[in-house]
Amino acid sequence: MFGWFVLFVLGGLVFLYLLAGLRSLYQYERGVVFTLGRYSGTRDPGLTWVAPVLQNMRRVDMRIKTADIPRQEVITRDNIPILAATVVYFKVVRPEDAIIKIEDYSYAVRQYTQAALRDVVGNSELDFVLSEREQVAGNIRQIVDAETSDWGVDIEAIKIQEIELPAEMKRAMAKQAEAERERRAVIIASQGELSAAENLQKAAEMLARNRGALHLRTLQTIRDIAADPSEKIVVFIPSSLEGTIGKLVEG
Repeated sequence: MFGWFVLFVLGGLVFLYLLAGLRSLYQYERGVVFTLGRYSGTRDPGLTWVAPVLQNMRRVDMRIKTADIPRQEVITRDNIPILAATVVYFKVVRPEDAIIKIEDYSYAVRQYTQAALRDVVGNSELDFVLSEREQVAGNIRQIVDAETSDWGVDIEAIKIQEIELPAEMKRAMAKQAEAERERRAVIIASQGELSAAENLQKAAEMLARNRGALHLRTLQTIRDIAADPSEKIVVFIPSSLEGTIGKLVEG
């Protein structure tokens, strides 16, 4: 009787030991297993078992994570201070490296992104940073991804959310934009005057070649003047009479 009791107790302990070692991993998780402190493998999603006391499993989330990089002051190559805020998207691709090679990969990614932002913007002029924001973000991503790849982390994307300029720089850029609009307006007006002058020249050449058209145009001008009430008196002198008067004056 005592023997059966011992077997029952031992069986219960074994069952509890086996039950205590059961672990469940979600589809987006991986389990990094250490046996007596040494890395012994990575477990896939689903139900798995680790030996209590002898083994320990660290869960690693494989989903894409988002890290906001707070606004920080960066000085461009042309010595203009700006405030830049970025966001980085990354995920773990090798869970064992993310656990073994670095203590806190999320914190490390944020800090390295801040340093890369200062380096890239510091080597670029303000106009390039404002006009080529995507390229600046791409350069930052290349620098960060080259370093974090050894940690088992892949940088999916880096976006520059906001770039804030000093107040005096905003005023200077507003004046520059206004001057540019005025310059374009002057160019458009001059192009219109040039086009009008070319059309008048063509019309004058056509009237000179056709005297009948010239007389018709003269009659239209007389009609327009007569339709407008005015205190001025306009006297029309035939061209032949004008020539005769000119000869008399010269004689």
